[in-house]
Amino acid sequence: MDEPQTTAFVHALMAAFAERTGLIGERPPRRYLWTDAFAVCNFLALERRTGDGAHLALAKRLVDQVHRVLGRHRGDDGRRGWLSGLTEQEGEAHPTLGGLRIGKRRPERRPDEPIDERLEWERDGQYFHYLARWMHALVRLGRETGESAYLRWGSELALTAYHRFTVVPRPGARRRMVWKLSIDLTRPLVAAMGQHDPLDGLVTALELRAAAAALGEDPAVDLTTPIAGYGAMVAGADLATTDPLGIGGLLSAADTLTALAGEGVAGLADLVVTLLDEARRGLEDPTTREGILDLPARDRLAFRELGLSIGLRAVRRTRERLDRDPAAPSALPYLPGSPDRLRRHDGLVETIEGCWLDPAHRADANWQAHEDINAVMLATSLAPEGYLAR
Repeated sequence: MDEPQTTAFVHALMAAFAERTGLIGERPPRRYLWTDAFAVCNFLALERRTGDGAHLALAKRLVDQVHRVLGRHRGDDGRRGWLSGLTEQEGEAHPTLGGLRIGKRRPERRPDEPIDERLEWERDGQYFHYLARWMHALVRLGRETGESAYLRWGSELALTAYHRFTVVPRPGARRRMVWKLSIDLTRPLVAAMGQHDPLDGLVTALELRAAAAALGEDPAVDLTTPIAGYGAMVAGADLATTDPLGIGGLLSAADTLTALAGEGVAGLADLVVTLLDEARRGLEDPTTREGILDLPARDRLAFRELGLSIGLRAVRRTRERLDRDPAAPSALPYLPGSPDRLRRHDGLVETIEGCWLDPAHRADANWQAHEDINAVMLATSLAPEGYLAR
């Protein structure tokens, strides 16, 4: 597809998503934090391509709806109001202070209820990695609009998340993270640590601080402690993965850090090279390519491999940035050459997108079971400038 055709296709995907989930039309809102974070960025990409104002309005409406739905207790919960416990007026001004629910259909596990690992995937609560994606969406919207409120909400969420999701399990032990917390952030639902959660925390905190500086704003929230805490957890951490979504996350994080280095954020070179090297090792593991290329579409999860194609598009942008910005190599002295070592995997972008552009594959029950997240992440891969733009 050429660019006008791609734009029209992405518009169609996002218009259907908006109607299906109650962002427009008469249906009640059905919000899900991960998907909505990417959707905000997709509307920004469409706004860049069309300049019609309508897509920016949808991005803002979606942020407002997410905060009003996922920043408040569920309708089937005995509790009411903002998760933070703030008054209605205060909650409107600080909608992220209590975090944001995942948006799962089932209510969270009760304190007296034994854990069922299979069922836990379907239950509500708060995930740190979803909160990190939402912080990134707020950064993107704040940078695009120049409106500092989005950065303040992102920074308030960042500070809340750091203090609730990170723990020191015993005196003298290293700080670690909890993967899933209850809706009110008072108890762990899954105590294990997400492999890349500290990295996501570090990147989003750095993004928020840099975005405020770019707008000439004093930071609404001091993120020095989260940045130091996440940095300590990331140092020496095992980031290697063969999960396509995880590899894509490493590549997207490397792109973000490269852009931040270009804005003057120091000390990022070694981490960027580590992320690119770990991603390359994951891509060259035979099990990774077998899971993408060798299985039939009906046995694959589209959104996980679309996360990889988004990451590979990010690495292309990293190469372009290094080529056009004479200052970039001095800001990241060890980087030149690292993105080129990933060039041989570029073709995976078209392979993955081509699979899910096939109408027959999108008609399959496996796609339909995850239609919202699949469609939104396909749109991100096809029009990544909202998610990756700097």
